[in-house]
Amino acid sequence: MARIERVELSMVVLEPKVKRVDAIQSFVAQETPIVRVFDSDGAIGIGYSYTIGTGGHSVLELLARTFAPALIGREAAMVEQIWRDLLFLSHATSVGAITSLALAAVDTALWDLRCRKAGLPLHVMAGGAQDKVRLYTTEGGWLQLDQAAIVADALKAQADGFGGCKIKVGRPVREDVGRLIAVREAVGDGFEIFTDANQAFAVDEAIRRAHHYREADIGWFEEPLPADDVDGHVRLAASTSIPIAVGESIYSPSHFRDYLQRRACSVVQVDVARIGGITPWLKVAHVAESFNVAVCPHFLMELHVGLCCAVPNARWVEYIPQLDGVTGRTMRIEGGYALPSQEPGLGIDWDEQALAALQAEGSARRITAR
Repeated sequence: MARIERVELSMVVLEPKVKRVDAIQSFVAQETPIVRVFDSDGAIGIGYSYTIGTGGHSVLELLARTFAPALIGREAAMVEQIWRDLLFLSHATSVGAITSLALAAVDTALWDLRCRKAGLPLHVMAGGAQDKVRLYTTEGGWLQLDQAAIVADALKAQADGFGGCKIKVGRPVREDVGRLIAVREAVGDGFEIFTDANQAFAVDEAIRRAHHYREADIGWFEEPLPADDVDGHVRLAASTSIPIAVGESIYSPSHFRDYLQRRACSVVQVDVARIGGITPWLKVAHVAESFNVAVCPHFLMELHVGLCCAVPNARWVEYIPQLDGVTGRTMRIEGGYALPSQEPGLGIDWDEQALAALQAEGSARRITAR
């Protein structure tokens, strides 16, 4: 094994490829903290995290002031031990988004380092359960788009081989239903339509809308309620045959356990950045497997494709391209399936020149032994 000698930090800001508006917010920018870990063998691991426009500098400060200094001198291969130690080090601010996002940047870098040194791609190192996963697109279903636009995008996605699309909901209920029915009539029965409310509703409204959305034969109702309302999700799930999907706003494996034990969801959308890295992501996926529940992660398709192929219960990868401008090779897509990289590491081919051009001013940090 080899000890960590240096950690380098930076942050790039990526503009959305399309305008993205949902029921409660707009995705204005992807602040992307990047962690590079260097060990005494000369190996490098690169990890990252993200925000949707705010909080990136707070993540960077937590990394620079607390997590990165704590990595120096540690055995880089002891990934689980390091993750737990950093979680305890930050216990006064856990569970929370900033802490989880910072943990994820470190943990993904350590997994990248581990995979590179082993000569294995992430999906093999983490389990090796599948060689491809179905792909659905969210890029044409944003709430600000009119009905004609979302129908046209769904038809294009179907022609391109995607297995489904996601439509944002949160307009007046009959308007939402009209949009969903228009897409269903256009694509027919063999194409999945998923819906996403982004935590917009109270329980009574979510129950009402689930009743109306059934007419479009939707594949799931995503984030219908605030993520901390487990009891509300129990009531909703018991009231409808529509699968209830949660996870992108959950920051603790034990919170997922509560949802699963109480039958409050039937699709788990664990996000590798928001759960705190690959180490806890795999725990959540395996717990979901024990409940016979599918994993369909949120965002970060370039990283999630490897994780989905590592576990047997992953069903879908969400297509929202965001790293194309700062990577060389993009995620492989064949026949509507996402295929994991066969290269050692996370499988993300970072373009260093592009990263340097987009680096936020003052974000570069270098931490070594004192």
